[in-house]
Amino acid sequence: MNHKVALAMNLFLIRTRKLLHAVTSSAGRRALKLGVAASIEHRSALGGSQYRTIVDIGANVGQFALFARERYPMANVFSFEPLEDCWDTYNSIFDNDPNVRLFRCGIGPADTEAAINVTNENDSSSMLAPAATQVEVFGTRVNTIKKVELRRLASILPSDRIASPALLKIDVQGFELDVLRGCEEMLLHFDTLYVEASYVELYEGQALAGDVIEFLRNRDFILVGVFNQHVDEMRGPLQADFLFKAMPKPYSQ
Repeated sequence: MNHKVALAMNLFLIRTRKLLHAVTSSAGRRALKLGVAASIEHRSALGGSQYRTIVDIGANVGQFALFARERYPMANVFSFEPLEDCWDTYNSIFDNDPNVRLFRCGIGPADTEAAINVTNENDSSSMLAPAATQVEVFGTRVNTIKKVELRRLASILPSDRIASPALLKIDVQGFELDVLRGCEEMLLHFDTLYVEASYVELYEGQALAGDVIEFLRNRDFILVGVFNQHVDEMRGPLQADFLFKAMPKPYSQ
C-alpha cells in the first residue's frame, strides 16, 4: 500500500473515533460544531493519573484542553497559543468555563517577539520552517509568516497558580527544547511532562527526541513511556509523544 494512502487511512480512523466520542457529551457536541474534537488519543498515556493543574503549551484550537476538561473536571487548565486564527475557536468552546484560561502568546526562552511559519494546516505551524521530510510526508507548506509574542512561563504564570499534581503538555512542532528552556525555573512545580518530539528533522534546526530526553534527565525527569508513535513505511518512526515523570525527591529529616 502506498504510504500516503496508509497515512490517509490512519488519519480517517483516528478522526472517526474522535467523532464517535464527541457525540457522547454536550461539550463534545458543541466543540464538534466548530470542527474540534477532544484529543482522545492521549487517554492511554494520561488516563490513569489525576491532575489539579494542566499547562497546555501549543493549544491550537483547544483539542487537548477539551480532552483535559473531560478527563480532569476539577483541574485548572492554562493554555498558550500564539496564533490569532485559533483564538476565536478556542474561546467559543471555553468562554464560559471558569477552569480554563487562554494566554494569547507562545512560550520561549525569552520575553520577545518572534516570527511563526503559518502552514496550510494550522496545527503544523511552527517557529521553525518545515524540513523536507515534513513537506514530503505530511504535505506541509507555509502560507504566511506572522509576528507573535513569546514569553517565559514564569513571566506570565505565577508558580502559586500551579497546584500539584500538575501536568505540563508541550506540542509545538519542533520548538520543544526552546519551550522547555522557557519553562526551566518552573519545571520543579510539575509532576508530569508530556512532550511531542521527533526522531528525525521535520522542522529545520529542531532538537530531536534524544536532545529533549537528555535535557529533562539532567533536570530530574525520567522517561516512562512513548505513545502515539507515527511510523512512515518508507522512513520508519518519525515522531511520538513522550511521557516523563519527576524523579522522587530524596528523603531528608
